[in-house]
Amino acid sequence: MATEAKKAQVVKLKKKAKYSSRVYNRCQNCGRARGYLRMYGLCRICLKKLASDGEIPGVKKSIW
Repeated sequence: MATEAKKAQVVKLKKKAKYSSRVYNRCQNCGRARGYLRMYGLCRICLKKLASDGEIPGVKKSIW
């Protein structure tokens, strides 16, 4: 699923940053930089998909 983000950015992310202030978070699943949730290490879109499929332990879709 890394085709959504620019492949160059994903490769750049994997390298160690020269300075710690240059590090920024990307989704581990698709590489998206926006809508990142630190607790899960995923973007909001991937989190929603994985949670609805039941692949994240302790998270389930609420229905009322």
